[in-house]
Amino acid sequence: MKTSMRTILLTASCLMLAGQAMADEPRRPECIAPAAPGGGFDLTCKLAQSALVESKLLKSPMRVTYMPGGVGAVAYNAVVAQRPSEEGTITAFSSGSLLNLAQGKFGRFDENAVKWLAGVGTSYGALAVRKDSPLKNLDDLVKALKENPGKVVIGSGGTVGSQDWMQTALVARAAGINPREMRYVAMEGGGELATALLGGHIQVASTDISDSVPHVESGDMRILAVFSEERLPGSKVADIPTAKEQGYDVVWPVIRGFYLGPKVNDEAYTWWKNSFDQLLASEDFAKLRESRELYPFAMTGDELDAYVKKQVAQYKELAKEFGLIQ
Repeated sequence: MKTSMRTILLTASCLMLAGQAMADEPRRPECIAPAAPGGGFDLTCKLAQSALVESKLLKSPMRVTYMPGGVGAVAYNAVVAQRPSEEGTITAFSSGSLLNLAQGKFGRFDENAVKWLAGVGTSYGALAVRKDSPLKNLDDLVKALKENPGKVVIGSGGTVGSQDWMQTALVARAAGINPREMRYVAMEGGGELATALLGGHIQVASTDISDSVPHVESGDMRILAVFSEERLPGSKVADIPTAKEQGYDVVWPVIRGFYLGPKVNDEAYTWWKNSFDQLLASEDFAKLRESRELYPFAMTGDELDAYVKKQVAQYKELAKEFGLIQ
């Protein structure tokens, strides 16, 4: 009996130690930014990279890798099909990712294919022009589009139906313009958009405020409108008018967060969730988020999963309105 009890105790101890080991931080932590460097996905990964190390939740630095293609589709398919069990790999997503999922743009995988982990902040859509552009506000843009919609070249992250296309299409619809008549150039993320705009290859960039602020600060870019309910706080953006105050009732929040592969074990998922819960409750993280022109949004685990499913359903209805899906 004593031998049996000793065996039981030893087994229990081993199991407990194994559980503790699995609860340790993941090896080779990595954040995949599913676009070229310089855009919102890059910003999202680097926010997590800084916060996790500064808070000492990660002892070893998390590397950021770039996997452009299909505004998130290539990364989504790679994680689901080729890297489903990688405990140390988180991938950035945005509202644009969910809009593309709603339209079936990620191929055979839908919103149920990954483990949604954490939403860590929100930005807002924006329309940007070069500092020397003759367009000073949304009325100027609408006038130019009505005169000759093919003459105004608008760059957007993704093709027709993408998040950047959608926010411009909503402005066009509000002004009585057929969005299909506008001239779009599809690009892979905010970094490429800024380069094309500043290089004079496009006249307007449909982007978001967090991507644009560094260029606004440098004086190279102006924002015609931000798609928020009201003007945003902060000295860098407080003077930027909303679309609503200019008479165009368009609001487009850009949620930013992370997901894990579908076969990541529960222990690893819990480690990541608990870590992000700690970050999102931290004042230091709030300051770090604010420094990157992101605004409060905090959601993890089951709550985020439910939010994602609801958003995808709403985006499907919006896509049907514009004839993007049946």
